[in-house]
Amino acid sequence: MINLFYMDGLPVAVMGLGKSGMATADALARAGAEVWVWDDSQAKRDEAEAAGYRVVDLTTADLSELTTIVWSPGIPHTFPKPHPVAERARAANLEIVCDIELLARSERDAAYVGITGTNGKSTTTSLISHVMQEARRRVAVGGNLGTPVLTLDPLGVGGTYVLEMSSYQLELTFSITFDVAVLLNVTPDHLDRHGGMDGYVAAKKLIFHRQTKPRTAVIGVDDAICRKICEDLKAVGDQRVWPISAEGRVPGGVYADAGWLIDDTEGTAERVADLTSFPTLLGKHNWQNAAAAFAACKAAGVPAPAIVAAMTTFPGLAHRQQLVRTIDNVRFVNDSKATNADAAEKALATFDPIYWILGGQAKSTGLAGLDGYMGRVRHAFLIGEATEPFAAWLAERNVPHTRCGTLDVAVGKAAELALAEKKANACVLLSPACASWDQFTSFEARGDAFVRHVNELSGGAA
Repeated sequence: MINLFYMDGLPVAVMGLGKSGMATADALARAGAEVWVWDDSQAKRDEAEAAGYRVVDLTTADLSELTTIVWSPGIPHTFPKPHPVAERARAANLEIVCDIELLARSERDAAYVGITGTNGKSTTTSLISHVMQEARRRVAVGGNLGTPVLTLDPLGVGGTYVLEMSSYQLELTFSITFDVAVLLNVTPDHLDRHGGMDGYVAAKKLIFHRQTKPRTAVIGVDDAICRKICEDLKAVGDQRVWPISAEGRVPGGVYADAGWLIDDTEGTAERVADLTSFPTLLGKHNWQNAAAAFAACKAAGVPAPAIVAAMTTFPGLAHRQQLVRTIDNVRFVNDSKATNADAAEKALATFDPIYWILGGQAKSTGLAGLDGYMGRVRHAFLIGEATEPFAAWLAERNVPHTRCGTLDVAVGKAAELALAEKKANACVLLSPACASWDQFTSFEARGDAFVRHVNELSGGAA
């Protein structure tokens, strides 16, 4: 675990006691710091106190002894309204940082690869980590992906931290200069937390903070905002800039073209991989992820053949277009994380024909925007609270559908029909376009149940 040796004897406050907050408190305590902890939740405070931590009400306490508050990025500290503790901290001239800043101060000799973007950053982060591990690099992966960074191993010289960075974390991390910084895309998101689109874009651009050559900026150019950022960075010329695209040719970058991954970073426009050979990177959105990961790993010194070989063995992320099993040429895909129509659209655009399992606790947007994909759906299998409104929506569009009630029934009926019809490239797809809370504790639990039911089916290859 990370050693925060420089915090020995210092009073430090931790604001927010979720997974990363408690990991921070643990790391500070191990380093010999005087740790104050606080959370607005009484239950969290009780847990911390039971674990032996000193719970101090930061909304009223004298903060003059402190120099630093380690802040949970999920708590507003500026927009839409700063938390009272943030206001008090700034009035007392305290620094407000997140746990990743503490990592950066501790592990100054390691290399850093940072990945951000509105969409696709978890897949790209995991893919980069997988490639580098397969290439026998010493790697630790964490950040917004879910693993608190202060629980990672110390790597030192020759090691690389691969970090998924949210806009919230970027605002609270000041010491990292990423050796490779990846910005996938920017579309409107979290605008209330950043005071509008300009603030959100400014936060994302922090991934390139202080980069100088030979450090590399990898930027998706399939949206106008990122194209402008790419042009601006190229014009300044501080770092090496490699554009990436899933839409077609970008000179000097890495891109998808006619199903091929093309590397033009050296001006040779070399075909390096058939994108259809990556079984867990299906669909155009994943082609952008593949291009970004290839560029990032090449910038980090991994040879191109090693990158491509590792991509073919990438297991994918659980619950995100996760190929669970193939039975008699029918693929069973777990996309349980698709908790709204926008997320489900990506899977519906990837597979054809589809035996679609959907439903649960519907979002206010319902199935809006999915009309254009209904020609791909051979049959829909409905579960959960959304059954009746979704059945009406499907009926209006002449999509055959069956009310199944529960996931186990839906898996059985979908498998039976798909295996009987023997359509080429058939896919039984769990992409619910709904929250899970009517029948499951989380989308993960729903996805795990799907995997279990699929694995209980007879026949085919695992």
